[in-house]
Amino acid sequence: MRNEGIGSWPARRARKTPHRTALIHEQQTLSYLSLHQRTNRLAHALRAAGIRRGDRVAYLGPNHPSFLETLFATGLLGAVFVPLNTRLAAPEIDHQLTDSGARVLIHAPSLYDATDNGGEGGRAARPTVEHRVPLDAAYEQLLAAAPDDPIDEPVGSDDLCMIMYTSGTTGRAKGAMLTHGNLTWNAINVLVDQELAADETALVSAPLFHTAGLNMLTLPVLLKGGSCVLVGAFDPAGTLDLIERHRITFMFGVPAMFDQIARQPGWADADLSSVRQLTCGGAPVPTSLIATYQSRGLNFQQGYGMTEAAPGTLFLDVEHAVSKAGSAGVPHFFTDVRVAGPDLSPVAVGEPGEVLVRGPNVMVGYWGLPEETAAAFADGWFRSGDIARVDEDGFVTIVDRLKDMIISGGENVYPAEVEDVLLTHPDVLECAVIGIPDDKWGEVPRAVVVAREGARLDTDEVIAFLGGRLAKYKIPKSVVVAETLPRTASGKLLKSRVRARFGADRQSGTSERNPS
Repeated sequence: MRNEGIGSWPARRARKTPHRTALIHEQQTLSYLSLHQRTNRLAHALRAAGIRRGDRVAYLGPNHPSFLETLFATGLLGAVFVPLNTRLAAPEIDHQLTDSGARVLIHAPSLYDATDNGGEGGRAARPTVEHRVPLDAAYEQLLAAAPDDPIDEPVGSDDLCMIMYTSGTTGRAKGAMLTHGNLTWNAINVLVDQELAADETALVSAPLFHTAGLNMLTLPVLLKGGSCVLVGAFDPAGTLDLIERHRITFMFGVPAMFDQIARQPGWADADLSSVRQLTCGGAPVPTSLIATYQSRGLNFQQGYGMTEAAPGTLFLDVEHAVSKAGSAGVPHFFTDVRVAGPDLSPVAVGEPGEVLVRGPNVMVGYWGLPEETAAAFADGWFRSGDIARVDEDGFVTIVDRLKDMIISGGENVYPAEVEDVLLTHPDVLECAVIGIPDDKWGEVPRAVVVAREGARLDTDEVIAFLGGRLAKYKIPKSVVVAETLPRTASGKLLKSRVRARFGADRQSGTSERNPS
């Protein structure tokens, strides 16, 4: 084969394990041979529509075999795949379609209406996409009418494979340009560090448009020849049933997902005997959540990554899951990480610094943004904007986002550290710590908390609870009780929206205290 990229994977798997199950979705089961044939048919259909090397093909829909068929078919042609977040508002989707210059949009009918321009006085008309393929009977008819003979377009590891837009927690989302090599090396890192087996059965309930759900779970399992059970939407109660029914061995989730699963009435008696690996990432993992899963004989393999690194950067293996609990681990096998000070020199053991990453999995830049790309790299190292500490054994603990750090009276306060302690309060379900202006201290921490079901939080008591557990300057000066916290589709907390909503100088329902 002349195609060395992601698009060739179904063909390479089909010649090794054609009859092994690749994908399961509801009542549909696809073997690797079927996936290969359907991918070829879609590639032929896209080529007939005029798609050529470098053209962009967008996908907007829930977890479904067609997502992966579109990814692989696009890769067969040397074209570029653009996965879109299903939870974005129409203007955000329109921006990404326009920014990427997508010529084809394959989409769930309910998620895109080309005639919706916001009405009179509304937003501008939706961007023109040359070809739209709704995921209904039209999609299957398109495949049925196309041939399935092989396509062997020359594709190399340095060719662009995907434009994956960052979650956009601040400002307008940027498109990370990931090559076939970036994605392949990331998958190899996962295979080396997680020791995936050929009989792996993965539950894919994290969204595929999110870098972890696709690149840390689905693609490595398919590369190894395992099976992926695709779930259209995460359901914590249904997850326990799916684990037992399909004998799930591997699952990825963000902490909020695993927390919801553990709160289900059937948690204590659920059959989890098939589970071999649980990987958790996307946000700091609370120590209380780690203990909950350890009580069921399960350990998290925690990871840290970013869309720009495809995304694997650090990984905490099973051997150290308990002894180094709370750490993000050490760099993936083919990835290098260093923690540096403002002058980019390495910091001392235990001192905070910015995480820098370099390796064959790191993106080549941001789509159409050369200045932002240049600013994101320093001497070949990608600047993550995250703050971490390295212990004497080389294990890295993520402290917080550089932009989220609060400087109160000259002291650095890392919200994640405060949040971890807040989550040990028996009545706190979720929390976020932000900085607010203060005449005396410059800024001080404020905690926004969500109560557990049936509980009622007293803000004075919450602050008192932190006494003796944190240094005085780290204890929030005020507490706000909220019903929910804003999150992205992948479960990441949207600190920018928390600040916009709860960052005023004073809020009703707060309890205030001097931080000194």
